[in-house]
Amino acid sequence: MIEQNALLLLTGLPFGAAVVAATLPREARNAEAWLSGVVMAAGVLILALLFPRIEAGEVLRAQIDWLPGMGLKLALRLDGLAWMMLLLVFGIGLLVVIYARYYMSPTDPVPRFYALLLAFSGAMAGILISGNIIGLVVFWELTSLTSFLLIGYWHRSHAARDGARMALTVTASGGFCLLAAMLLLGQIVGSYDLDTVLASGDVIRAHPLYLPVLVLFLIGAFTKSAQFPFHFWLPNAMAAPTPVSAYLHSATMVKAGVFLLVRFSPALGQTPAWFWIVAGAGMTTLVIGAVIALWRNDLKGLLAYSTISHLGLITALVGIGSELAIIAAIFHILNHALFKASLFMAAGIIDHETGTRDMRRLSGLFGPMPRTGILAIVAAASMAGVPLANGFLSKEMFFAEAADWHNGSALDNALPYIAVFASIFSVAYSLRFIMSVFFGPPATDLPKDAHEPPSWMRRPVELLVLLCLLVGIFPGLAARWVLDVAAVSVLGDATPYYSLTLWHGFNTPLKMSLAALVLGIVVYLLGARRYAGESEGPPLLERIRGQRIFDGIMLRMGWKWPRILHGLMGPEALQPQLRLIVILTLAGAAYVLWGAARLVPERPFQNIDPAFALLWLVGATCALGAAWQAKYHRFAALVMLGGAGLATCITFAWFSAPDLAVTQLLVEILTTVLLLLGLRWLPKRRVEIAEDVLLPARLRRGRDIVIATACGGGVAVLAFAIMSMPAGLSIGDWFRRNAYSEGGGTNAVNVILVDFRAFDTFGEITVLTIVALTCFALLRRFRPAPESIALPEQQRPVPAAGAEDGTAPTPHDVLMAIPSVIMQWMFPVSVMLAAYLFLRGHDLPGGGFAAGVALAIGLLLQYLAANVRWIESRIVIRPTTWMGVGLLIAAGTGVGAFLFGYPFLTASARYVDVPLVGAVPAATALLFDLGVFATVVGATVLIQIAIAHQSLRSARLRAREAEDEAAAAAAKAEAR
Repeated sequence: MIEQNALLLLTGLPFGAAVVAATLPREARNAEAWLSGVVMAAGVLILALLFPRIEAGEVLRAQIDWLPGMGLKLALRLDGLAWMMLLLVFGIGLLVVIYARYYMSPTDPVPRFYALLLAFSGAMAGILISGNIIGLVVFWELTSLTSFLLIGYWHRSHAARDGARMALTVTASGGFCLLAAMLLLGQIVGSYDLDTVLASGDVIRAHPLYLPVLVLFLIGAFTKSAQFPFHFWLPNAMAAPTPVSAYLHSATMVKAGVFLLVRFSPALGQTPAWFWIVAGAGMTTLVIGAVIALWRNDLKGLLAYSTISHLGLITALVGIGSELAIIAAIFHILNHALFKASLFMAAGIIDHETGTRDMRRLSGLFGPMPRTGILAIVAAASMAGVPLANGFLSKEMFFAEAADWHNGSALDNALPYIAVFASIFSVAYSLRFIMSVFFGPPATDLPKDAHEPPSWMRRPVELLVLLCLLVGIFPGLAARWVLDVAAVSVLGDATPYYSLTLWHGFNTPLKMSLAALVLGIVVYLLGARRYAGESEGPPLLERIRGQRIFDGIMLRMGWKWPRILHGLMGPEALQPQLRLIVILTLAGAAYVLWGAARLVPERPFQNIDPAFALLWLVGATCALGAAWQAKYHRFAALVMLGGAGLATCITFAWFSAPDLAVTQLLVEILTTVLLLLGLRWLPKRRVEIAEDVLLPARLRRGRDIVIATACGGGVAVLAFAIMSMPAGLSIGDWFRRNAYSEGGGTNAVNVILVDFRAFDTFGEITVLTIVALTCFALLRRFRPAPESIALPEQQRPVPAAGAEDGTAPTPHDVLMAIPSVIMQWMFPVSVMLAAYLFLRGHDLPGGGFAAGVALAIGLLLQYLAANVRWIESRIVIRPTTWMGVGLLIAAGTGVGAFLFGYPFLTASARYVDVPLVGAVPAATALLFDLGVFATVVGATVLIQIAIAHQSLRSARLRAREAEDEAAAAAAKAEAR
């Protein structure tokens, strides 16, 4: 249980804190920073407490049943590699939080920043400790989504929007490929458990689907870690705030790809295809990133391509695949995180205190910023692989593996030369970073006067640089303990002996390092001025820029091809599109159900009550009348449609389904009002529809009647067949028998909604929330200013009810005859009705959904019967808050089952003794129903307000147009 709680905290705590941070006021910058810092520090503390067991070689596991009937489980797994990566996520995350407190402007929406940063760290933690490969993909895509929001944090910037969109497109597409690979792996192995998959390497490599799985898997890993040819998205992500860039490049996001390569190398590696694809892509990325970085003029752009190059180095080591290469890859993941985080923070300090990141404008900053200069020089030396810095050690290990013999292939023989060539440029761009910024004559055209940052803004950089030196000088003391647990977790008993010391003699790797250092200095000195030009890379690489190819593909896939397809298959009018959807649905249903003998009704129509037949005759007449009047009079069609709905409601009551009858009645009222609000904004009817010009109106109506009859008749036959099945064969019989014993309620319908099928209900209220927010987002641009909401009585237009253009009376016009005081008196009645329906729902007809709709109708009546501004000044309701609280209550009820060892949304029912009352039935499903109630109220009211405000705005505009026309007519008459 301690293991389970610790692993749950590592993944769940950041997400919970993200929700809290998002609700904090904008002015509480310190509170948000403290909250984020405490969460990151708590993660480090938990990892420290778990380290003794990790060091002993244990793999900590926890498993929570989510939907055991469907085999869905939340499996968590922590070993040495995941422990080291989590230490980077939370440790560097803590330093980024401190740094961001002083970097972010008070005018920025800081709560959103910290909320996204915490969610990002939680998603990354989920990738690292997921014990199920499908769960790993879920967290994988969460990192893509949260990074998209972080990169586009300054969404008013065109560069930020483009960079975020590109990052999401590339990484999310790779995520789909990764999902396909994981599904295939699960089928090959017979399990989605990570331990089982990692132990089945021989089975996977021998399977005919190995190569497709490998390609799909590598596309997912390469897109996330910006490997060639998917490297182009990472430099465009530099539009994010510098704290985000520092975090993304050092400990999260891009490290997820190389982590995945290291993690799955025992299962997918050790084959020629693995070597050629992984090592080849890694070495290509290493060279391209190093060469382009030398030409970049933006500090963050240079560091971005440097990250691409170093990720290529790690990928190449994993592609080589030997035990020492895997150890070197893990070591460089650690070293790169330390020096790259410090370099990005230093670049952010320079930008923050000078107002620019352009190296062509920066010069001589060592004078006004000596401390920052020293820190940046040490970190850049580590990036270049200078001795006594941590980067030197892992690069030495890389050189040693590149120079070693592996398989004798052409790529294997070329590895040492490629490694030295890329390292030459690594030294050159590191030298350019230092010389261009901190040395030379003082800059004269800086936007700000250069000066040192606040001391606490520099403290994270100082700590990281200190760690770079400690690892570089005392590697055995500072890093051996971390590297050992990570390497053993991957290699197991095959972990070889390796020396982690500063001096190994004057050997081949040292000669390669010295050659790279000397030649790198020469390359920088020979082309120092040329690198500062307008070009962003060598001419050859400029011609094959990945971004240009991406833009071309997106132009065709996102614009040209869809327009061609739309021109061939997509009519402009809505009716033909709906007709096509309905016909395809009808055909699919007919194909599936054709010949299904068990759907033939067992009991034909007999003993039909005349009153019931008359009811259906009236309902059918209303339905036909609605279809007929829709052509000529939309308002009349809506009235008749309400009559058909009322007939359906009475039918439910007739067949002893009071729950459905109550819900149908309430929903009918609500939808009628919403349709009334939206009717008048429908476009004018056209005499002919574009693609039906050649088809006479009578034939069109006949065709539509045939389609509607087939669909309605099919649904009716299907429903009747199911309802007339012999007793005991229907699943409804099981629900009725077990509603009280299993769910603690006598109302089987509500027990199904909040207990047996609560997961479905949770998904439905989530969708309802999304729909409400979508409606609000689409209509928010039409919302009037507060002072223009109330419309004076004399300015309200009264359109002709039967106009050919489809206009209809507003709800206010319909209800004008009812005194507003009576409508206001009905509000407390509707509140009591909602409470009544809610509290009785578990045993009698009612429930959270019906209660929510009832309360929403009560609020809507106040909007319709009185002045909107008067209502909003007295009834304060925040629909988004209701929806958020409702979802949290529903989710919290489900998660609460985990605390008692039960699956998600497992309900408990018992009797509770209440003083002076006695034994009272109580069920946790009531809390879930409360969440449903709050969500329904918030969603329906939000939609109502959005449409109603649009209606008022349009009415006001029409009133102004009428006034303008009257004034123009009067002026014309006066002129005559």
